[in-house]
Amino acid sequence: MSRINLPAILFGLAILAFWEVGARMIHNPFVPTLSATFAALIANAGTIGMEMAATLRRAAIGLAITLATMIPFGILVGRIRTLGEIFEPLINLLRPLPPPAVAPIAMLFAGTGDGGKIAMIVFTCAFPVLISTIDGVRANHPMLTDVGRSLRLTRLENMMLIDLPAASPIIMTGIRLAVAAALLVSVVSEMLLTTNGIGVYLLRSQENFRIADGLAGVVVVAVVGFLVNALFQWLDRRLLAWHHATTGGHGR
Repeated sequence: MSRINLPAILFGLAILAFWEVGARMIHNPFVPTLSATFAALIANAGTIGMEMAATLRRAAIGLAITLATMIPFGILVGRIRTLGEIFEPLINLLRPLPPPAVAPIAMLFAGTGDGGKIAMIVFTCAFPVLISTIDGVRANHPMLTDVGRSLRLTRLENMMLIDLPAASPIIMTGIRLAVAAALLVSVVSEMLLTTNGIGVYLLRSQENFRIADGLAGVVVVAVVGFLVNALFQWLDRRLLAWHHATTGGHGR
């Protein structure tokens, strides 16, 4: 069981106290106090909950599509040299593009509804998963390939039964990066392609100068992001316990 991180808790409480006291001292309507933000959170809990659920649903769908397509594709690119020579320049070309730059293309081919938003999520999440899978496969010890040959495995069986498990610690790192990106891009896509979701809630709060309401939404996004990251940390420790046991690590 993980120990309680007392310094982090004390630091967080200090930040919250500074927020409350500082906002009261400034006395500016555009800088709401912590208590006002908490009151806004309680008053808008139903709305924020529904909008956050829509955001998480899109993020989960986009992440699931990414994992289902990019992990197999990454194994192929990492293992088959010709595919690597063809696709890696394209990957390096597209990787620096920010999500907002993809929005017009997503709107053109997938519309402004869920399809466009999910397309933006998949595009952004694809790169950390794909690159980590390629690197993980190429980092595998050559002896593992010899083991596959001795067992007379086909190339596909070798990829799925040897390459994938051996590369899974590096792939998990990419997945955790993609999880954070999925939530972030889900919110951003909702601001750009406005229909519903917590991104639209934040945008409307800003437009109507409901600063406390907007901050309440930001707090919810931060807490949900923290909990999702903690969930994947737990999955990392459980699913890759063999790796952490051999390396002496405990996951981050």
